[in-house]
Amino acid sequence: MVRLKSRYLLCEVNVSDRSQLLLLDDRAIMVAVKAAVARTHGDYGAAMCSIRFCVKYLNAHTGIVFLRFPKSCYKLLWSALPFITSVETRGQKIPCFLNCLHVGGTIRTCQKFLIRYNTQQLHRMLPKCKSEEEKRQVRKAILSCSLTESKEAFEEDSESEEEEEEEE
Repeated sequence: MVRLKSRYLLCEVNVSDRSQLLLLDDRAIMVAVKAAVARTHGDYGAAMCSIRFCVKYLNAHTGIVFLRFPKSCYKLLWSALPFITSVETRGQKIPCFLNCLHVGGTIRTCQKFLIRYNTQQLHRMLPKCKSEEEKRQVRKAILSCSLTESKEAFEEDSESEEEEEEEE
């Protein structure tokens, strides 16, 4: 049996008005990406990228998107992203562009990169805070991005489940 290799592209959707991000859905992103690939690479590119292409994750609050596609055509898709100028969803045309942040072989590597990226962004925001309350909230957000805290929370959850099983 042959393993089908995929690539994951971590993108950020940039819009002028942040409230428009909440209108986005994964189907609209997929249609916009497929249309951009068809415009730039023709029928061949559209056929290659539509085989196993899907939107694995979309966070409408932050504008982060994970795209999965076959390893053989990731350059076609990657080169078509700058040609996306708008996404049409729910009868509205939202002007935006996709900024590619990372290309990874697994979704886990993209998640790790996203944690590092968010931590860097929060460190950039810290000097721009005007009040101590804002600085405290940004510091709390930086600490919540660390992998060690998520591992500790996972270990605590698994220990509590083991204790529940022992009690039964």
